[in-house]
Amino acid sequence: MSDSKQNSDHRAGLTRRDALRIGAATTAALAAGAGFGPKRASAQVKVPAVGKKTPPNVLLIVTDQQHADTLGSGGCAHVATPGQDHLAARGVRFPRCYSTNPICSPARSSIFTGRMASETGVFENGRPIHPSVPNLGQWLSEQAGYETVYTGKWHLPGTRTKQIPGFRVPVTGISGQGNLCDTSVSLGCEGFLRNRGSDRPFLLVASFLQPHDICQWLRINLRDGELRYPELLDALPPLPGNFDPGPDEAEVLRQMRRQNEPGAGRWSQRHWQYYLWSYYRMIEQLDAEIARVHRALEESGQAENTLVMLVSDHGEGLARHAMVRKNFLYDESARVPFLVSFAGRAAEGPVCSEPVSQLDMVSTICDYAGIDAPPLARGRSLRPVLEQSGTLDREFVVAELSHDHFARMVRTERFKYIRYAGEPVEQLFDMRADPGETTNLARDARFAADLAAHRRMLDRWERGLALAPDLPEDRVWRAGA
Repeated sequence: MSDSKQNSDHRAGLTRRDALRIGAATTAALAAGAGFGPKRASAQVKVPAVGKKTPPNVLLIVTDQQHADTLGSGGCAHVATPGQDHLAARGVRFPRCYSTNPICSPARSSIFTGRMASETGVFENGRPIHPSVPNLGQWLSEQAGYETVYTGKWHLPGTRTKQIPGFRVPVTGISGQGNLCDTSVSLGCEGFLRNRGSDRPFLLVASFLQPHDICQWLRINLRDGELRYPELLDALPPLPGNFDPGPDEAEVLRQMRRQNEPGAGRWSQRHWQYYLWSYYRMIEQLDAEIARVHRALEESGQAENTLVMLVSDHGEGLARHAMVRKNFLYDESARVPFLVSFAGRAAEGPVCSEPVSQLDMVSTICDYAGIDAPPLARGRSLRPVLEQSGTLDREFVVAELSHDHFARMVRTERFKYIRYAGEPVEQLFDMRADPGETTNLARDARFAADLAAHRRMLDRWERGLALAPDLPEDRVWRAGA
């Protein structure tokens, strides 16, 4: 039995009565406030004044380890994503959105603060956001009177926790498998949306674990063997055009490739293809849960006043450059899906080709909520792009690595520049001519001026960072130092 069929059969056992019963229990828990973490002592809830327009609701959908090119609406022929495609059709798709730090906790700290991980103090997995940096739930509840609800994976520091500052948590995440916990997240969101009675605007976070299950798949399928489902042989996707690693790489990338599951030639081409097929099925499982939440929003009558965002924390190697997992700065790991819709206020259907960042999410939400972004928030509001009233007029976006090794990336409209700490190899790619990042131009004299310009951009950016006060000295690295 395939993974998607197995998941479908599991859901079939949940009737609509079951779903609404679970939803009602969720709503009751929200109303009672039972089991939630303490509020910040300084919280001053500002309820919108009578006669003023109520700020919009916000539905923030966060996925885990989703490759940017896994949407049918984006041209992927190997996967069916009607839920996400519907959201894309109702809003704007940003195919050049970059994770600030492509690994779970650091990226999530940026999504919820608008700051780089080196500023939030979350330089590796399982660390909390520094208390001096407010998260989105704290900021919206205190500055604009929002009802703030979080469902699913947190990972700042705990994965499954009710203790999230600024949020009430009716449904926690779990460690392990998204195909087990994601349905509880979508049902919790559905119950909240269908049963809430408050007039306050809400921020609802639906944080799913899929397709992170690919990590467990990799552990189970460490070595090649008999094809588990021989009937799939003709349905396996082809290897990508940039499967072969480039010759001019940093040593840290070669080391990662040797150490990951298919390293050292343990997989045949067929097994790589089976990995691709399996990952796409996890995307489809995720899509069904996203569709449930979005359908509940529309049927609740609240969609017309709800800003909806979908983003992933980081991508997945997906056989590009013969890589799996994350924590490197090729697009497969660093670029993420990003969809934004706002019925009646944002454009429907366009694709924005400008590079954007996870940092932009907090600034955009605060703009629509009618409040300033938190102090030192690094992003820009995407509202001009969403409403087609202007452009971002931005020179570049940046990403960094700090989990096991140090690196930073500058992405401009045409080029991507990467530099690793302690490595003599720099990388410069012409993303127009070479979107697969197969030809490193850093040693090509014809691009010397472009290389120097991107170094200066990175130096300027680094000088402006307000590093977290508890950032260990061995975690401080400046490429231009």
